[in-house]
Amino acid sequence: MIESTNMTVLSIDKALEHLWEAYVTVINDGLSVTILPSVMLWGPPGVGKSQGVKQLAKEIEISTGKKVHVTDVRLLLFNPIDLRGIPTSNTDKTLAVWLKPKIFHMDESPDVINILFLDELSAAPPSVQAAAYQITLDRTVGEHKLPDNCIVIAAGNRVTDKSVAFKMPKALANRMCHLDIKEDFDSWKKWAIGSGINRKVVGFLSFRPLYLMKFDSSNDDLAFTTPRSWEMVSNILNYVNEDVDMSYTLVAGCIGIGAAVEFRTWCAIYEKLPDIKAIFDGTYTQVPEQTDVMYAVVSSMVSYASKIKDDLGKIANSIQYSHNLPPDFATILLKDYMAIEPDYMQKLMGIPSFSAWLSKNGRYFNHA
Repeated sequence: MIESTNMTVLSIDKALEHLWEAYVTVINDGLSVTILPSVMLWGPPGVGKSQGVKQLAKEIEISTGKKVHVTDVRLLLFNPIDLRGIPTSNTDKTLAVWLKPKIFHMDESPDVINILFLDELSAAPPSVQAAAYQITLDRTVGEHKLPDNCIVIAAGNRVTDKSVAFKMPKALANRMCHLDIKEDFDSWKKWAIGSGINRKVVGFLSFRPLYLMKFDSSNDDLAFTTPRSWEMVSNILNYVNEDVDMSYTLVAGCIGIGAAVEFRTWCAIYEKLPDIKAIFDGTYTQVPEQTDVMYAVVSSMVSYASKIKDDLGKIANSIQYSHNLPPDFATILLKDYMAIEPDYMQKLMGIPSFSAWLSKNGRYFNHA
């Protein structure tokens, strides 16, 4: 068993930063990605490993100008024969040849980078993990060779998570670079703002960040809070019904009754919110006094700002409103604005009220 204490423990944000730097440096220097080791991301269920790989692909695409294709292979659903392909005879019927599986048919163009993502590797039976030896080190699958523009990344739960997981053989483990992924609210929030996660979910977790991840391998609860289950709740609120009372049964089915009750109770404060549209129109200046309501106001403003991000006049009105908020809440708001899209701070710097706030309260921002 691979002990997590012997691995580097990182938030998904930090892990992506290190991987991005390594891959982009190699690619932009004209070197082959094959000089870097295959990577194994370990972590509890729902911590964001799969989403992280997709985000990494986008970042590599932006930084290199190359098209990045991700091939997602759920090894739990495969057997060793599936990885090698279907046997057939050659033209003169004297030898057996293996047809390449479609998942390994990749674009070898110089302007393309492929990522082969072997998800749920630790959940695959030992025979399938053994077949992964060739993929992770020799970059071959039976008679088939991965192209030189292919990055190999695997992910899986740890045996100690009590999910479906088999002990990884040492021979396979030694062929990979291991990173242990932990939950991190700041990393998740940055992703959530850019991904349209429901404002009530973001607001509640900003108020109670410990509820982001309540996974406990020692109990048998089937519904519990993880970044993945909160995304499920967000989808229910965004696309089914944002009234938590009406959606409560489905919400509780995703995150458990205890968390759902607290979430529903907290969401009742939305009835006390000021008119968010009026804030952005510059016609509302009153600031709530209750802490929980201010968290809700900030999350609602960020959600609204992400929808009208190109209307810098209204964004400026909202920043002017933030001058009336306590500095720590204004800091949260403006920091979250920066996560609306890459390089959004460049646009914010062109707004006088933003620069004025930084000049007066920059120490809060630097601390955050």
